[in-house]
Amino acid sequence: MKYLLRASQMARSTYFYHEQRSKLNDKYSDLKQQIKMIYHKHKGRYGYRRITLALKNMGLTINHKCVQRLMQSMKLKSRIRIAKYRSYKGDIGQVADNVLQCQFKADKPNQKWVTDVTEFNIRGDRLYLSPIMDLFNGEIIAFQTHRRPMYELVKNMLKDALTKLADHEKPIIHSDQGWQYQMRHYQRELAENGLTQSMSRKGNCLDNASMESFFGILKSECFYGEKFNSVEELEKTVKEYIHYYNHERIKVKLKGLSPVQYRTQSLEAA
Repeated sequence: MKYLLRASQMARSTYFYHEQRSKLNDKYSDLKQQIKMIYHKHKGRYGYRRITLALKNMGLTINHKCVQRLMQSMKLKSRIRIAKYRSYKGDIGQVADNVLQCQFKADKPNQKWVTDVTEFNIRGDRLYLSPIMDLFNGEIIAFQTHRRPMYELVKNMLKDALTKLADHEKPIIHSDQGWQYQMRHYQRELAENGLTQSMSRKGNCLDNASMESFFGILKSECFYGEKFNSVEELEKTVKEYIHYYNHERIKVKLKGLSPVQYRTQSLEAA
């Protein structure tokens, strides 16, 4: 030590001052590594609130403001959301009442469903996604993809979703006024299975805010800013993301659990 100080011509007090400062600056080094690990594991999809919950799930209780400050110091930002495809093409069939009335909270699984169609565009080649979300936990319970916005996209999604219902479960299913939801076949399938159809007011995206929010999250976290060589590659990514969204992606309003974890826990507690 004394040879090092002599060679650098540094006073002993100055050396220990800088050493202490260094220790202070590094007191969050382990926490920063944990934050980075979570951030990159989820491909930049988590902001400071969700990372705070992920740390808590790992046994680390850290104030969210501290996590936010450390993320800012490391220039870690969650992804941003952008706009959506609109399927409304005028009245071509029966338009249903807005039964849901923006009541997006459900007390149990398969009580309230929401659905919509969104579009992805890769240099002129398009992919359409039609999912159904359960408002109890935000889980995507069924979905279909197709290269064109054909009725079969919604038809097959609904067919898959209906298999998830027990005999006593008759949810409200809410959508916008897209042409697919005005089709006689779609409305007949709902009626025959005891589901109540609900539709947003024309041009009011807030009436289906939960699905709008999901599309925003989906596109910001696995589409915008990414490069895809083909629609097939994008389709594979979307399917993998929905599995991740259901099983791994934790939510603040679900007490730090993923949708599937929350549903499983609630059914076990019932």
